[in-house]
Amino acid sequence: MKVTHILAAFMMVFGLSLAAHAQQPDEIDQLAEMIGLSDKQQSDIRGILNEKQGQIAELQQQAQQLQMQLQEQVKPDYDEAAIRRDAKQLGELTGEMTALSMLMQAQVESIFTDEQRDELERRMQEMQRQMQQQQMQMQMR
Repeated sequence: MKVTHILAAFMMVFGLSLAAHAQQPDEIDQLAEMIGLSDKQQSDIRGILNEKQGQIAELQQQAQQLQMQLQEQVKPDYDEAAIRRDAKQLGELTGEMTALSMLMQAQVESIFTDEQRDELERRMQEMQRQMQQQQMQMQMR
């Protein structure tokens, strides 16, 4: 499994995603304990997450406003040009949010040592195996 995918999975499992911004230090502490991050690595990761998450949050607000505008345009006397304009702008915002998210993941990954990447991959595979076992057990009930 590629480390980028593992990092994305880790961010989802431990809530380093945008939704967990308020609890960020706790998840970074968990990551630090899991793979042995130094204080500087932790600080660097916090800096990256704060910067990128702030940028993404602003874009998310803009995207939500556009989605509401688009929804309001669904009516019998619709304006096709306005719908297309807003939809195009929403697509551009979504693309930028995706780019920022991928850049954030890449920047965080670049902070890890090879050994830390290997340990993260091992831990994530273990967690994935455990989740699959739990799902199988639930299906058997």
